[in-house]
Amino acid sequence: MGEAVLSLPTLNLLEQQGYELHLIGKRWAVKLFEGHGWTIHVRPAKRADAIAQLKHLRQHLAQQHPEFTRHPNLVLFTNSFSSALEARLAGLKPIGYNREGRGLLLSHSVPYQPGLHAADNYWRIGSHFVGSTFPRPKALGLRPSAQHLAQARQCMADHRLSPGFIILCPFSGAADTTGKKRWPHFGQLAQSLQHQGRQVVLCPGPDEEAEAHANYPDAIVLTGVDLGTYAALAQQADCTVSNDTGPGHLAAAAGGRVVSVLGPDGAPMWHVQGEHVTILRPEQGWPTLASVVDAINTRPPQ
Repeated sequence: MGEAVLSLPTLNLLEQQGYELHLIGKRWAVKLFEGHGWTIHVRPAKRADAIAQLKHLRQHLAQQHPEFTRHPNLVLFTNSFSSALEARLAGLKPIGYNREGRGLLLSHSVPYQPGLHAADNYWRIGSHFVGSTFPRPKALGLRPSAQHLAQARQCMADHRLSPGFIILCPFSGAADTTGKKRWPHFGQLAQSLQHQGRQVVLCPGPDEEAEAHANYPDAIVLTGVDLGTYAALAQQADCTVSNDTGPGHLAAAAGGRVVSVLGPDGAPMWHVQGEHVTILRPEQGWPTLASVVDAINTRPPQ
């Protein structure tokens, strides 16, 4: 999810340049990008089915747009060999980074530049595609749909939430099997904020609900919140405090204020991006509880 929202400036650029976007990704992308009105194609799990999906899409778009097959027509944000191979087997002309030995499979190869943030890497691919040198905007530009905004308002009413509540995201995703991305002081932070009279909110995923109820019994736990509604809630929150995980990127992409707590393994190329982001990553260890509380209570200059 973090990678998806970091691609938003590039997707918005392509749309602004007049391209009709068809996005291919996981099922949750449908809710994530609902407010943008783009066509989302959910990628099948089996490779043969994924290639067949791409072939069908190529044929459909070629009928609608005679110029479609004459130029690069698929922007690959992924770096894998397999994604370029699937595109070629489907008869598409992909553009992407010349990595993982896939240069011969690309219709247009973009030289990879190490050390850039992921959002800048995606922007370089899009810039090559449209032939532009525009600077990347700082705002990622995620737009919740009208339905998601209404669902967020209803959720706030149902739980008597006032604008200015604090969202905590103490989870780190299924891929973090060792807990190395988990800031260890979230429990203390919740207690500290509640002692200040602040409303503390958690929006756990399906596999995180039991943990949220057990470890944060005095917090307001919102279950079943989809990604678009989460983004709309983040716009109403005073702040989202997050581990190095997707919801932090999501909140920042929607324009919410985010305090990102990172440990020794927080890679700079995946730091949260946005107009109202505070990144706390000391040279050694984790941010202290006091430094996080101070960041929450300190309003950044407008």
